Amino acid sequence: MYYVYILECNDGTLYTGYTTDVKRRVMEHNEGKASKYTRSRLPVHCVYTEEYQDKSQALKRELQIKKLTRSKKLDIISTR
Repeated sequence: MYYVYILECNDGTLYTGYTTDVKRRVMEHNEGKASKYTRSRLPVHCVYTEEYQDKSQALKRELQIKKLTRSKKLDIISTR
């Protein structure tokens, strides 16, 4: 399985990514090993996930979410 996730950073910003293991990936972010963006905004916590059968679908959805405004991302988060 592949997952698209949204993290909320310590400064209130949102970060979107994809992974095969959400728990491991959040841990990597919090250890400063996953992303330059989140490294300076620790700690982060996962506020949203979606599950996909294949990597292609997950990557397409990740890109879709990244293009959204903050307001639309918050709408997505609040619907789950």
